[in-house]
Amino acid sequence: MVGKDRAVRSEFMASGGIAVKKVCVIGAGTMGGGIAAHLANLGFEVSLLDRDRESAAKGFDRANNAKPPHFLTGNVATSVTVSGLRDGYAYLRDADWVCEAIFENLEAKQALYTEIVGILKPGAILTTNTSGLEIGILGAGLPADLKRTFVGTHFFNPPRYLKLLELIPTADTDPIALAQISDFLEDKVGRRVVPAKDTPGFIANRFGMWSMFHAIHCTERLSLSVEQVDAITGPFLGRPRSASFRLNDLVGLDVMADIAKNLLARCSNDPQIKFLGLPSSLAFLLEKGWIGEKVRQGYYRREGEQFLTFDLTTRAYRERQEANLPTLNELAKLPLGQRIAKALDQRDEVGEYLRLHLVPTLQYAYSIREEISHNVDDFDRVMRWGFGWEMGPFEMIDAIGHEKLGIPGRAFYDSGTVLGFDGAFYSPKPEPQFRPISSYPVIGEGEDYRIRDLGDGISALCLTTKMGVVSPSTVSSLTSVLDAGLDRFVLTSEARSYSAGFDLNFFLSAIYDEEWEAIDGALRALQQLGEKLETRTAVAAVFGHCLGGGMELALSCARIVANLETQIGLPESRVGLIPGGRGATLMRLYNQGSAKRLAEVAITLTQGTVARNAEQARQIGYLRATDITSYHPDRLIHDAKEAILQTSPEPRPRWAPAVGPLVGMIDRAQAELRSQNKLSDHDCVVGDKLKLVMAKTQFYEESLERERSEFLDLCTRALSVARIKHMLETGKPLHN
Repeated sequence: MVGKDRAVRSEFMASGGIAVKKVCVIGAGTMGGGIAAHLANLGFEVSLLDRDRESAAKGFDRANNAKPPHFLTGNVATSVTVSGLRDGYAYLRDADWVCEAIFENLEAKQALYTEIVGILKPGAILTTNTSGLEIGILGAGLPADLKRTFVGTHFFNPPRYLKLLELIPTADTDPIALAQISDFLEDKVGRRVVPAKDTPGFIANRFGMWSMFHAIHCTERLSLSVEQVDAITGPFLGRPRSASFRLNDLVGLDVMADIAKNLLARCSNDPQIKFLGLPSSLAFLLEKGWIGEKVRQGYYRREGEQFLTFDLTTRAYRERQEANLPTLNELAKLPLGQRIAKALDQRDEVGEYLRLHLVPTLQYAYSIREEISHNVDDFDRVMRWGFGWEMGPFEMIDAIGHEKLGIPGRAFYDSGTVLGFDGAFYSPKPEPQFRPISSYPVIGEGEDYRIRDLGDGISALCLTTKMGVVSPSTVSSLTSVLDAGLDRFVLTSEARSYSAGFDLNFFLSAIYDEEWEAIDGALRALQQLGEKLETRTAVAAVFGHCLGGGMELALSCARIVANLETQIGLPESRVGLIPGGRGATLMRLYNQGSAKRLAEVAITLTQGTVARNAEQARQIGYLRATDITSYHPDRLIHDAKEAILQTSPEPRPRWAPAVGPLVGMIDRAQAELRSQNKLSDHDCVVGDKLKLVMAKTQFYEESLERERSEFLDLCTRALSVARIKHMLETGKPLHN
């Protein structure tokens, strides 16, 4: 056995990395189903096993019907193989990686390992997705070869959307193997990996769950309402809108109680662990079975699209009440540290709550930091990436002030260095692949843009408008930049999204003033800017939203590198218009392989469909075969730079005559959707305009002219004007 162990280890280390194609996830619960979906989205061959086929199928169905969706597309979902454990031994035998994700029970997990270790092939990796059980105890009975690579891979729920993964080794884990597994999880599984010590709950649940429970205890002690506390602990505190009580419902009150029970049993020496005892409101809700979002009621109850609130005093649901807390509005515009420091001095509900909850929470982080983490940077990353905090606890301590919080010592962060537990500052390991666009040096800027130096002779041309909105001024600025000689660059944005499209305010104002030539000129300039982009070595790096005019510019680049979760499309029909900046023309050019495809694209534009992610965008024709999906949430700029090093300007496809009865195919599709009330009469008017571009235009230049002329005609129509106005006023389409 020793000889075999050494041989496996040598083979593993000599590979220089991990090659995983087939993954077997055992446990089809909430986490197992989500992990299986995430890995299938990334292209792994995934099998999902549970105690029997029926329970595995139920778990898969939950994952397949989850909201927000776990799977990128229906095709990805059908690629997952579902089986009972004993019927699925063949999948275990073929797996390169077995990810165990069954319920949180030490004996059950160890019994499973005993059953499967003899089935796994040599060199296979076994990991556990436990959220709090010590990995060393779980793997104590494993053979020596598996012990070397057995680690905790603690994904966060839902795995598709939360990028954090806590990686927990044991004393038996081979350091080289650990480094290779970490690289694999970041490079191929698209996660941000944080190493954690093998202690109960690791970092996320030991501290994060404590903080969640403490928030409830403090709410009950001060007799505040659920709405008041969620108003205080949401964006005002630098946290997501789910704040405290909505987050509890999303996590699941039963899950919270289970994790707390495990921590209470394993952390008896922690004097603050008492706060993981059940608050009275949580105990009441658990007894009723009102365990959160999965049963549609917990601290909030969903009634259609509305929410009722659980009243902590009456123990009954009532209508939601707006929290009247003036301090939140008065301080909201200050930087996070300053506003919290000032709020702590207030003699109102906000100040009382923050003094009772936030100060002890940050003090608790300080007290357990060395026990559960390797450094404060790892601790902060867990809370930023796993819980969505704007600042981790130690960043927040620095921002608020140590003295104000009663925490000894000096700042934890200083000029890019981090204070280690030994009292010395150190520089974190460089991570150039995760470098944000804001960290690159600025070498030029204007009112609507900024140019940054990405190195290796490559620049980034960044939109700086709100939500990357494109206006005539933006088009003029970018045109001047290209005319000045900018050649090899990444087109991207410094906003929260790449681009929400062209400025509708410009069109509405011009329509009211009947400035038709201004509209035509703006469209012509946008088309010409796109043509200039075609002559450059340009890659568009898109994220968040890539819509309308921004999408037209991206399609003009030689490649698009799209963050996986980008919403992509040309939704102009939602405001009663058609793509007029070469969007319709380019969609015609890049999908002209068959009449069927062109008809589908024409209907997609008529409906104003926006793809929910990059893979769906590829399916429906918005992305080209040569465009690239960036699967890691933090590697977009790195991937775009890599792409541009392998990119050169490519000639626009030659205009090919439409083949087949394209007009009839579009008409039949429109008529069918109209009969199903999925298109209105005005949608069909817009669709007929698109049909002229898709089916009745003979050459490229004519298509550009037709885009502009039909766009202008729609601008004169009252129903289109009403759609534009409604979108600007409400942010929602008007189905008139």
